[in-house]
Amino acid sequence: MLSALLAGTTTFAANWPQYRGPNASGVDASNPVPTRWNIETGENVLWQTPIPGLGHAAPIVWNDRIFIATAVSGTKADLKVGLYGDIESAADTGPQQWRLLALDRATGRVVWNQLGQESTPKVKRHPKASHCNSTPVTDGQRIVAIFGSEGLFGFDLHGRPLWQKELGPMDSGYFNSPTAQWGFASSPVIHDGKVIVQCDVQKGSFLAAFDVTDGRELWRTPRHDVPT
Repeated sequence: MLSALLAGTTTFAANWPQYRGPNASGVDASNPVPTRWNIETGENVLWQTPIPGLGHAAPIVWNDRIFIATAVSGTKADLKVGLYGDIESAADTGPQQWRLLALDRATGRVVWNQLGQESTPKVKRHPKASHCNSTPVTDGQRIVAIFGSEGLFGFDLHGRPLWQKELGPMDSGYFNSPTAQWGFASSPVIHDGKVIVQCDVQKGSFLAAFDVTDGRELWRTPRHDVPT
């Protein structure tokens, strides 16, 4: 179970449309924010909302909405954090529901919860990872999410599915031990009407661009690097 948290402040900061925010800088200088939070006491916490499933995808923000992706299993998905030397994949291989949620930015209320894909994962995950590691991206009109090996998905801002594109098995596990599948985490970006994806995997790595309106593939360039 995840929780989305919003720091208490009277004025909302700017939009945060992708992984690491505007220009992937990880910086928002539009509004001062608190430097201390305490969930137990509620210090500088405006609201807290449970999110179903297990996902390492970061939330993105556009105007009055927060969007977040997650993978929901029929059984409890264990997460093993800390330092250890085990490179084996997690045993979480049952059917998953990949979902995209929209929350009200002011209250944390779940506005919609859209099913994107329901299937058995094509690739296993690392015990520290999830089946939903990639952060979605928005251009203010559409939201695009990579659900690992399940593909690339486009939605409108109301959660309605627009298109879906197969990417193939996204096996980006340990390059020195190909059988150790660890899941996929590269996040898409949107630029000039194009969705750009970098997929460095065990076999068939590529960089590609897709039309953000309909998912049509515009170009694809092979890459020759280790999976990451």
